[in-house]
Amino acid sequence: MLALLRPALVLFFVLSLVTGLAYPLLTTGVAKALFPYQATGSLVFKDGKAVGSELIGQSFSDPRYFWSRPSATALTPYNASASGGANLGPLNPALLDAIKTRIAALRAADPGNTAPVPADLVTHSASGLDPHISVAAAQYQAPRVARLRNLPLERVHALIAEHTEGSPHGILGDQRVNVLLLNLALDSAH
Repeated sequence: MLALLRPALVLFFVLSLVTGLAYPLLTTGVAKALFPYQATGSLVFKDGKAVGSELIGQSFSDPRYFWSRPSATALTPYNASASGGANLGPLNPALLDAIKTRIAALRAADPGNTAPVPADLVTHSASGLDPHISVAAAQYQAPRVARLRNLPLERVHALIAEHTEGSPHGILGDQRVNVLLLNLALDSAH
């Protein structure tokens, strides 16, 4: 029995070292060498301090800022350790109530805006962590942001255009705007 157990334990420890330690260290080292920005989380810095990541959304509640998509993560919004969607179907009354509440909040923040509310401002993304909004969602919010920041609306639209990203990989998807980067640009423009 010991003759069978010893090789199995040795193989277990060797494979644990290779797959659990050596391989992750090697791939992390290669990633940091080839893609240093991405390998460290695509962090965004302001005045030498990390203020977020380009890859994970943040909650902005101040009406002077562009607001992100609603987050469906547990405990706190944009909680990367609890990524996941709300899993509410289109006929679920809870989803319809949540959408009505979000529309009411958007209308209350900008009562003069009678334009249709873009869907991504009132629905969750699949992960609950989406850092982007559609160009339409950014343009919908532009009058409120411009008014509260005393900026010309044309300047806010220009910032949206400057921060509009193309389709991922140039093939699928719509143009989008990273909310964190746009809000940082707003702070710099003010």
